[in-house]
Amino acid sequence: MASVEMLMPKMGESIIEGTILTWLKKVGDSIDQDESVLEVATDKVDTEVPATHAGVLKKILAKEGDVVAVGAPIAIIETSAENGVQSSSKEEKAPESPKEELAAIAPAHTKEILDQPSAQEESLAEDGRFYSPLVKSIAKEEGIPGSELSQIPGSGKEGRVTKQDMMDYLKTRGSKAQPSPTPSVSIAEPKVQVSISASDEIMEMDRMRKMIAQRMVDSKRISPHVTSFVEADMTNIVLWRERNKEAYKAKYGESITFTPFFIDAIAKAIRDFPMINISVDGDKIIKKKDINIGMAVALPSGNLIVPVIKNADQLNLVGVSKKVNDLANRARNNKLTADDLAGGTYTVSNVGSFGNVMGTPIIMQPQVAIMAVGAIVKKPAVVETPTGDVIAVRHKMFLSHSYDHRVVDGSLGGMFVRKVADYLESFDLNTAF
Repeated sequence: MASVEMLMPKMGESIIEGTILTWLKKVGDSIDQDESVLEVATDKVDTEVPATHAGVLKKILAKEGDVVAVGAPIAIIETSAENGVQSSSKEEKAPESPKEELAAIAPAHTKEILDQPSAQEESLAEDGRFYSPLVKSIAKEEGIPGSELSQIPGSGKEGRVTKQDMMDYLKTRGSKAQPSPTPSVSIAEPKVQVSISASDEIMEMDRMRKMIAQRMVDSKRISPHVTSFVEADMTNIVLWRERNKEAYKAKYGESITFTPFFIDAIAKAIRDFPMINISVDGDKIIKKKDINIGMAVALPSGNLIVPVIKNADQLNLVGVSKKVNDLANRARNNKLTADDLAGGTYTVSNVGSFGNVMGTPIIMQPQVAIMAVGAIVKKPAVVETPTGDVIAVRHKMFLSHSYDHRVVDGSLGGMFVRKVADYLESFDLNTAF
């Protein structure tokens, strides 16, 4: 028999730690390789962690509620020696620390995240308690001063405050009298006074809405947004879909929406204009090799989440459609993993699904462009024919392309959205599936 350590895995870009939510297995249970062993929460998503080896769960090293750094051991699995697994030895070369490993692949703008202390490098706060970086981050985002934080009861090891403790506290925070924060010498941003009448309802933002709000403000501050508009003739695509949607569903067991057509056209246009597929790191431009397209999905709560279709340019229309349906369904059922949300290089938002004809979308940092597609509506249009121009009813749609004017000039931004429209308009009615 041999013993191997199960480590906290990497669960997405810039994530350096996770909170143990629930152990799905207990000590002594047999587990298969890739079988889910525990649930972990990060500041982006909750996800299940699979076993790295088959065997027996010999020891649990991290309790529920503990905050564990990426790469730190969380359990010991006893596995048979014939599986080729050797016992761990103290003489073996120590693996790179999570920070060193992440620093090797992370862009410079994440350095400040990596420089923060990990869960294993906590220091005593002024009140004598330990607070993990995750808890400190939540406190900062929620505007919880140290005097208030010290009053939150902790359910973790040695009375530490866990992420769940913070979430439970925030649910009832608005109904409690808050201690006055210690005066600060720093200059705060001016706050607009809101007039409130007796009939107004006051609602607390949930955590996701606060994160979205902060990221949108940051994006507008970082990137000078410019938006170009093009109207595309979607008639061929509308006719093809109407003609084939029942046969497609019978063959693949799922519907085909308009979103796969948008993503397919955008991926092709990115190959023609690769300088749209970039990000900015200080005064450096990072040109992305992979074309990973994020798609904004509306959740039942009304919030938006953006799962990513990796290497979208390598998929055919059916492949893109299957990815779109899978990610959209898992997003609405809270089944996305952190990896599903990571690595996007360009984003599309379908504002037409809300009946809007166009919009001015805000860029997902650190990307430099995003496209909104509007509702498809019937319009009279001039159509050129061999015998002259005629007025005909066509299916039209506006494309709105917002881009970062620091690195994307109007010529590139305008040509790109025009190219996407060209690919949509030239869709072949005889396309097979």
